[in-house]
Amino acid sequence: MSKRPLEIEDLFKLTQYSDPQIDHSGQTYVFTGRIINENQDYNEHLYVQTVHDGKPRQWTFGNVKDRFPRFSPDDQTIAFLSNRSGIDQLWSMSTNGGAPKQLTYLEHGAGEPYWSPDGRYILFAASVHTDRSLAEQVKKTKEERQKDNKKKDPLRVERLKYKSDAFGLHNQKHQQLVLFDVENQTCEQLTTAKVDHNVSAWSPDGMEIAYTTNLKGDDHIGQDIFIRPLVNREEAKQLTDDGTYHRLSWSPDGTKIACFGHTYDYEGATQNELWIIDASNGKKRALTTSFDHEIGDAMISDFQSGQHNPGPVWENDQSIVFTASRFGRTGLFRAPMNGEVLPIFEDNEHVYAFSLHAKTNTLIAGISSPTDPGNFYVIALDGGEITQRTYANDAHLFDIVLQEPEPVYFSANDGWDIEGWLLYPYNYDPGEKYPLILEIHGGPHAMYGYSFFHELQVLAGKGYAVLYTNPRGSHGYGQHFVDAVRGDYGGNDYTDLMAALEQTLERFSFIDDTRLGVTGGSYGGFMTNWIVSHTNRFKAAVTQRSIANWLSFYGVSDIGYYFTKWEIGEHLLDDPKKLWDHSPLKYAREVETPILILHGEHDLRCPIEQAEQWFTVLNYYGKEAVFVRFPEANHELSRNGPPRLRAARLEEIVHWFNDRL
Repeated sequence: MSKRPLEIEDLFKLTQYSDPQIDHSGQTYVFTGRIINENQDYNEHLYVQTVHDGKPRQWTFGNVKDRFPRFSPDDQTIAFLSNRSGIDQLWSMSTNGGAPKQLTYLEHGAGEPYWSPDGRYILFAASVHTDRSLAEQVKKTKEERQKDNKKKDPLRVERLKYKSDAFGLHNQKHQQLVLFDVENQTCEQLTTAKVDHNVSAWSPDGMEIAYTTNLKGDDHIGQDIFIRPLVNREEAKQLTDDGTYHRLSWSPDGTKIACFGHTYDYEGATQNELWIIDASNGKKRALTTSFDHEIGDAMISDFQSGQHNPGPVWENDQSIVFTASRFGRTGLFRAPMNGEVLPIFEDNEHVYAFSLHAKTNTLIAGISSPTDPGNFYVIALDGGEITQRTYANDAHLFDIVLQEPEPVYFSANDGWDIEGWLLYPYNYDPGEKYPLILEIHGGPHAMYGYSFFHELQVLAGKGYAVLYTNPRGSHGYGQHFVDAVRGDYGGNDYTDLMAALEQTLERFSFIDDTRLGVTGGSYGGFMTNWIVSHTNRFKAAVTQRSIANWLSFYGVSDIGYYFTKWEIGEHLLDDPKKLWDHSPLKYAREVETPILILHGEHDLRCPIEQAEQWFTVLNYYGKEAVFVRFPEANHELSRNGPPRLRAARLEEIVHWFNDRL
């Protein structure tokens, strides 16, 4: 039986496994499975499986989104987040069976649960109006919410950071820390400052909590660490004041806090380090200074990108396990308190999630590869032996061809080494000629690599060779490499991509150099705009969620007022000429390549006015440009947007290239 290529519609048949959590016995783990239902919407359910044998067993059902499952210390209860009452609230269920029980009834919902070590409390963050008590902010009925939505009162804005792509307009609410008393079934608000607070960790004795927040104002972009004693509800103690820190993890002996973060030495291009911070005085040191790679998961994909990462996990008081990204791989590493960082598991794959049980030296990892959307594996910490435990999509993919990428390496114009990958077209025949599409990732401080990418496989399945690379500015190749794009957008990053293209054409004779396409999103959309305004090498282009004008981006993007300075090098009023010089819009008269412009209506990261400007100017000057606007979609359309719109987006891309290449 001949196998078929991956199609756009296969997106609706794939299951996404994420967020594994091993129980305290080390024998069982729970995780989340996401599917797309018959109504083309996401459902997320909880599954359970024994660590070393047995098959996954589904625990929750229905048209719901159940996420962040967390075992109680005695393993008798799982707390989780669910929208089954209309908005995300905390729920619980017995590990011995029974129906889920709702725990919170807050007006704007609840966040990820954190059990106290004794099981008496669950800590979480909630969006709260600071001018009203928590008791006044109980969950409204569906009818009340609909009535509120119809009111559409004016939004009074007084703060600089009043919107975000993830949450929309902030509406004067802030993330506050809330403590849920399991026995009394009551909520207590722990913080009241008009800033957002991020939960991170309980101390091992349950007497303190560690969290991050920014008390310096919206013009300061950072997150500092605070410790809040729970005895007598004393004031919080600040541990840091010089950077941004996240994913805090208390050492087993309670003396230290491990975390990811950096001190903005290279502004937004600064690589994260693994830090150890003294919980008593805030003295800190980085364990990964000589490692020189991004700590955490920097992988770009449209399937497992942005999954829940546990951050640093203590193996014991002297050793920490974490993920790091280098050379297109995201792997597992171990950092001793004094010694060299060493890999535990690093292959041509993407470790997108993990859970560690230190007492049994057992680790459950979610691993994806270019030909596997993602499964769970047991990894033995003492020997690295790996055993596959789930087979989420094997049955569906059995008769489908997925292309293995061929690694390719290029020499930039100034001699720098650039890494990339080439997907061969479906049913490749060495005697035939094929069109090629150059894909450009966003960020730019992220990386392509060895992860499943539905879009790339679909294009290969349609008969295209697909080239994707990590030009300078990408993560995975050291601090100097990731920093090199700042202040040089459209400079050496552009020539890196063009050099990769030309060297690919020289090496692979089956590619037809008269049928070339280019596409990318976010920074990749900026670069697509830049490319078509600086060369006619491509026959067709698709720009997505792009930047065209840095002058307006500064004031309309949720990150514009600081990201523009970080990446281009100047604030709007300090040097508007420099911002204009780096704007593709300035060069719109030079565009000759037919271009499709795709953008989400609700994108607050790269707002749709960028696409409107680009389309209007191109259209006015008689260029071939088509503009497609996606309702209900923000910057995450390609990864987590409404499924029907994700499919519609891919259909637009395929049709555009099919008609012109």
